[in-house]
Amino acid sequence: MAFAAIGKNVLHYVLTGSKNRRALVLANSLGSDLHIWDDVAERLSEYFRIVRYDKRGHGLSDAPAPPYSIDDLSQDVVALMDALDINQAVICGISVGGLIAQALALSHPERVRGLVLSDTGARIGSVESWEQRIATVRAGGLESLVSPTMERWFSRQFRQRHDADVRGYSTMLLKTSPDGYIGTCCALRDADFHATVSQIKSPTLVLCGAEDIATPPELGRELASLIAGAEFSLIEGTGHLPCIEKPLPMTERMLKFFREVQIV
Repeated sequence: MAFAAIGKNVLHYVLTGSKNRRALVLANSLGSDLHIWDDVAERLSEYFRIVRYDKRGHGLSDAPAPPYSIDDLSQDVVALMDALDINQAVICGISVGGLIAQALALSHPERVRGLVLSDTGARIGSVESWEQRIATVRAGGLESLVSPTMERWFSRQFRQRHDADVRGYSTMLLKTSPDGYIGTCCALRDADFHATVSQIKSPTLVLCGAEDIATPPELGRELASLIAGAEFSLIEGTGHLPCIEKPLPMTERMLKFFREVQIV
């Protein structure tokens, strides 16, 4: 296992692929760890040097006390890239990871060769919805969130056919630090890029699962419309985490885009 000191915190990461290849950073969703990218990373390993990491408060990374901001989370990525001697990378983020990617592209555009924004938006949810989520976790921990989270993460068909997987991902959620979960909810509560996302100049692909109820397709279409030249692509038969449900279609869409914009 590999760890990097990022300011006062330590982040867990996995780095694979030749140093001579272009870097690809994969940023996770709320309540998940770097393993949600396992299948995608395996399929893209021949094209990229891939960085998967547990954002603060998740997986094996430190969980500082909340609140966190989306700038905190994006600066963690910049600092991790610095620690790994990566000057520029393609940033692929899912859900809150997509907001992290947007923040990084806005604050450090020279560090971003391209963006893949999956199942995300310029804003996700509302102040009220995130305050309610925070109050739920503070009152009773993450246990009460398991069932609704699995319904948001995965399509009905996946949940019916892959019970063992759903139970495993439920355990992943439950092992998330409550402080880390709440801190990230604070970042989601406060992040809104509607007024600034049009400033992004990096080549951008927006993806969304057709059955995503957490960040539905209209949110992704809106995001793509706000970024000049951005492409939007729907992935059929999947919910909020196509990197788990449909890694092959997801990587095929990504590679097609990367070829179009001469990233690979």
